Amino acid sequence: MLPLLSAQELRQRLATESLVLLDARSGPEARARYQAAHLPGALFVDLEHDLARPTDNAAQGGRHPLPPVRDFAHLLGCLGISPETPVVVYDDKNGANAAARVWWMLRSAGHAAVQVLDGGLDAALAAGLTTTDAVEQAHPVAPYSLTGWQLPLASTDKVREASETGSALIIDVREAPRYRGETEPIDLVAGHIPGARNVPFAGNLTAAGQYLPAPSCARNMKPCWMAAPPSRLSCTAARASRPATRCWLSSRPGWACPASTWAPGVNGRAMTFPKQRAKSKAERPR
Repeated sequence: MLPLLSAQELRQRLATESLVLLDARSGPEARARYQAAHLPGALFVDLEHDLARPTDNAAQGGRHPLPPVRDFAHLLGCLGISPETPVVVYDDKNGANAAARVWWMLRSAGHAAVQVLDGGLDAALAAGLTTTDAVEQAHPVAPYSLTGWQLPLASTDKVREASETGSALIIDVREAPRYRGETEPIDLVAGHIPGARNVPFAGNLTAAGQYLPAPSCARNMKPCWMAAPPSRLSCTAARASRPATRCWLSSRPGWACPASTWAPGVNGRAMTFPKQRAKSKAERPR
């Protein structure tokens, strides 16, 4: 199954088949924005509470560490997702934020029938889909049969080793100014992990916020393929939840995604590893 589907394809599928539609928007007042206007039938999944287990100090595990596998299995059951259930997920960031995280988590749970709405909520509205403020009801099933994440993960120690020895390639898909340390709206100090390559996720999007054709995405990532053949473990860092990056990386043998988005303490413009406290949740901008 392709990782993306268009708004027109979603319209057709909603009219002809039963699926679970998830709204994964994030950021300030995400739940309130969902409650005010969401696609009919969509169930809300919360980045902070359903899809992650943040700690008070982001230097310990990142801003959004993965939740325990058992908790995620329980969440899927509460949402009515069994191994045979088709799932479509969207967000309000062109599908390039928490929707991609849901996609990866489901794929890592062994669930193949999951797709991200190309262009997200904006694309759905542009295609004429309506929104509602109705209270949606899930149809729970038994907890998903899941014993562990099935796709590769890179621990902090693995990223540290890759940075210090060059044993693996680290990819930073944030905007170039953040990578260069010119601006930093979230973390305590600007910069990037030493040795990381910058492949901004926005380079895989059209002006309308939809994904470029697969060959174009492949060309954008080609320098990484050349630098890290499948025989080497490779890591992604900092906002690797973007689907244009995560979908490609997850399809490459030996390529691992981080267990959380990156948020260590840093020293200067090139990130070292936690020697300085990262922003607490109370200190982060909202």
